[in-house]
Amino acid sequence: MPANPKYLTQSKTQRFAKITAAILGGYFVSVSFHLALASWFNRPNIIITMTFSAFILWVVLMIVAFLAKNGWKIWLLYLGLSLFFLGILYLGQNYNPVAR
Repeated sequence: MPANPKYLTQSKTQRFAKITAAILGGYFVSVSFHLALASWFNRPNIIITMTFSAFILWVVLMIVAFLAKNGWKIWLLYLGLSLFFLGILYLGQNYNPVAR
């Protein structure tokens, strides 16, 4: 049974924004979050855990992107979160260098 058209996104730009935010934005947030954790905690343990938890987080972020009303706001949120986690990653690499 097909979906009811009144519940589907009619705008092609919104549909594009949601799809790209779900795939690319969710991936960026997921990876930057785990890399930020790896810069502050035990790197090998975080990287091994990342193989499973990053995929789960990515799927959750995909679902959130499709539940949102506005795809561009989700892109803004995902880019903001990615930049925040990258800032934490930068600080973690400066305060906890692996080797110099």
